[in-house]
Amino acid sequence: MTTTTFALEAKGGMTKEERKVVFASSLGTVFEWYDFYLYGSLAAIIGKQFFSGVNETTSFIFALLAFAAGFAIRPFGALFFGRLGDLIGRKYTFLVTILLMGSSTFLVGILPTYASIGITAPILLILLRLAQGLALGGEYGGAATYVAEHASEGRRAYFTSWIQTTATLGFFLSLIVILGTRLLLGETTFAAWGWRVPFIFSVLLLGISVWIRLSLSESPVFLKMKQEKKTSKAPISEAFGNWKNVRIVLIALFGLVAGQSVIWYTGQFYALFFLTQSLKVDPITANLLIASALLIGVPMIVYFGKLADRIGRKPLMITGFFLSAVLYFPLFKAMTHYVNPALDRAQKTAPVTVVADPAACSFQFNPVGTAEFTKSCDIAKAYLSKSSVNYENVAAPLGTTAYVRIGDRVISSYESKALDPVERKQRAASFENELSDTLKAVGYPKTAALEEMNIPMVMLILTVLVALVALVYAPIAAVLVELFPTRIRYTAMSLPYHVGNGWFGGFLPTTAFALVAATGNMYAGLWYPVSIAALSFVVALFFLPETKNRSIAD
Repeated sequence: MTTTTFALEAKGGMTKEERKVVFASSLGTVFEWYDFYLYGSLAAIIGKQFFSGVNETTSFIFALLAFAAGFAIRPFGALFFGRLGDLIGRKYTFLVTILLMGSSTFLVGILPTYASIGITAPILLILLRLAQGLALGGEYGGAATYVAEHASEGRRAYFTSWIQTTATLGFFLSLIVILGTRLLLGETTFAAWGWRVPFIFSVLLLGISVWIRLSLSESPVFLKMKQEKKTSKAPISEAFGNWKNVRIVLIALFGLVAGQSVIWYTGQFYALFFLTQSLKVDPITANLLIASALLIGVPMIVYFGKLADRIGRKPLMITGFFLSAVLYFPLFKAMTHYVNPALDRAQKTAPVTVVADPAACSFQFNPVGTAEFTKSCDIAKAYLSKSSVNYENVAAPLGTTAYVRIGDRVISSYESKALDPVERKQRAASFENELSDTLKAVGYPKTAALEEMNIPMVMLILTVLVALVALVYAPIAAVLVELFPTRIRYTAMSLPYHVGNGWFGGFLPTTAFALVAATGNMYAGLWYPVSIAALSFVVALFFLPETKNRSIAD
């Protein structure tokens, strides 16, 4: 070891070669996450462009489902590309994944909308989302494994924490590009066609990423194993064909990744959706708030990575799981208070209640856009959901016509099945106007007023959410790498990571908003991440081993 290298390592720095490995791997992964999260950040607009054949609420949930489809396919990408990575090497595998991701994202930017080609548009969109999910399924495991196998002993969590920053930085980059385009073109133009610009811009990022990754050499740990002819001939069956490895995979899934994934998506994506959909913050302000919190959060990930190398991975992760389960409800209720004080006051002084026969109420989700809600309960709830009004449900006797109680005021709903189209339209307009006027009269705002927003407190809340993300996210790549042997590492670590993030995390926005739609309670969606975080806390506490001092060279 040279004097310079020793000095760098003594100070916690990196050698030139280590910096190149971390930078090249991280930068390429940043661009890949950028591609993937563009869709999530633009879900509301994409819903209108590609799912305009259904009502507004359903189109948004459809857009979230298409977003989730990319996550659902990720475990299959993990298996496919993980197997390739364990057979032929890490470098070439994650070069292929970035090519697939970048080209799919670019094609979304030029894809005709529902208005142009009808049902073919959402079908093609979902196919491209699936291609993105396949690519991402192979990307993370390759990058994390590659960096960890270059890291010196005792510094793996710090090295891989840079990979962990890439998802946040990719999300941050997507928000910045979206905001820049929005401000440059204006909201009307952006909604019409300007939303395509960030997707098309990704082709430039693709070129940079491919150029950088072509300059990398293969992982030294993998090369050594290959020279010794110890590589696995069947990584999938070896990784999942015996109970010893399957047990570790299950602990990794339920004791690590499931909790990490819901905390990550709650702290970033769900917080963004909550601001715009529930608290009625304009998209530019909401994106700026989230982007600022993410910028604060990136150094936290690196700091907690270093801390994990000193005190261990397990203490940080179980702390993050516990605090998230305990703090989510208070944090999001505080967010309502400081983001939209008028809404918070109205909810307390004039709570909204739907009084109806439970048997006459349907779930407020119309997946094919053809169902027509004609019962009084459904009509009332549909308007309240569309207006993002928080309400409670009270059971009424069988056959009661539903009514809405707003504070001390009562507004009766109506049955529309027996009405002709003209009468139905008139009755709907009358009912909605009465509800709208009453909500306005008792203080329910249509939008969040920026001048009333307590920005410092909002930033504090969002920063706490991001800190919870950093606690569980910083050490996870190191833990996953250390849990599995080199010969099956890419395959074995990729599957639980992408099942957890793809299924538990990717479906969080859809599941959470479905819970809100079903109950009328704007906080009901939080039960999903709270429950999963609590589960991971228990599993990690009792079953997860500490891996800080394990060698990964075998």
